[in-house]
Amino acid sequence: METTASELATAFEIERLTPEFYADPYPTYRALRAHQPVKRLRNGGYFLTRYDDLVAVYKNTTLFSSDKQREFAPKYGASLLFEHHTTSLVFNDPPSHTRVRRLIIGALTPRAIAGMEPDLIALVDRLLDAMAAKNEVDLIEDFAAAIPIEVIGNLLGVPHGERGPLRDWSLAILGALEPVIGPEVFARGNDAVRDFLAYLETLIARRRAAPGDPEKDVLTRLIQGDGSGEQLSSKELLHNCIFLLNAGHETTTNLIGNGLVALAAHPAEKQRLIADPGLTRTAVEEILRYESSNQLGNRITTAETEIGGITMPANTSLTLCIGAANRDPAQFPDPDRFDVGRTPNRHLAFATGPHQCAGMALARLEGAIALRRFLARFPNYAISGAPARGGRARFRGFLRVPCRLSA
Repeated sequence: METTASELATAFEIERLTPEFYADPYPTYRALRAHQPVKRLRNGGYFLTRYDDLVAVYKNTTLFSSDKQREFAPKYGASLLFEHHTTSLVFNDPPSHTRVRRLIIGALTPRAIAGMEPDLIALVDRLLDAMAAKNEVDLIEDFAAAIPIEVIGNLLGVPHGERGPLRDWSLAILGALEPVIGPEVFARGNDAVRDFLAYLETLIARRRAAPGDPEKDVLTRLIQGDGSGEQLSSKELLHNCIFLLNAGHETTTNLIGNGLVALAAHPAEKQRLIADPGLTRTAVEEILRYESSNQLGNRITTAETEIGGITMPANTSLTLCIGAANRDPAQFPDPDRFDVGRTPNRHLAFATGPHQCAGMALARLEGAIALRRFLARFPNYAISGAPARGGRARFRGFLRVPCRLSA
């Protein structure tokens, strides 16, 4: 007997996700929005799926805290993973969040990002040349993952010969953010934080001795401060460098990979974009909405509040389902349709409010250049085998996508 939407919503439990959910969570999200949009979880928290509810939570940092010390203590214990995920920008409230964000934003101005475009185009073209020589490629390893690693490596001034471990470190640390993790995932994430911290200590020491241009070099800017006299502590500096790699790597890899797979699955939209490259900007926004790179966020209530008619006490944990909100029919007409020209498109892939992604302009630029130049070079590309997902709920993307570049 086929499961009804109401039954699907009732059975949903964030700590017991099914293989079917990992493959395609959107039927579950649709059921939850319709039947239990403020879903009580077994752990006492709530799972939110409506667009307007997420916006309200994102914009009120006083009532809905990003601080994760209470939530992460039982999950990570006294570990380096706990230290990292409670120190980095994304899991902090003002004024700490405001201070760190201001330093990062100062090195990611529109002028600075525009200055990155020539090097980014050259990087993408080198990757395309290398792929053309093989024809059969992996869209993730050979292309999508290679772009943000180089971009973030450049921002932090990581020498090219030292960038090898960055992706594995990032995957291990972010993998430990899944709702439920086993001892192996925990150990891998903790080891990655340890190794990354050790590397950063040597990199920062070198940068202190030979500073870069703080208008372009994010690491130098974080070390020196913004001229106001306020600087990061040693721990804040180290962990926010890790955060920059993780935030800029995984989500942008997913944006590019998800985009190329979605276009291959929607050949009419792919041909529409090839025929009109001017749609690249709206296509990037639609990819971010349709297959949000980051599917889940979290907050905790600081006082008694009400969401969707449900009263919640202080210290109630909330899971914000970005992937569901971005397909809310109350905000997006025909939300399950992939439309490269969709406008308006006020998706929440970068969140909103004070915690809106500091690097979103850079991610958009990377996505636009990657897609436009890939399609111009390989308009007849085709997925040549079953793509492999990462088996994660929070970050939706692929580990491998076999691809044939020419028909």
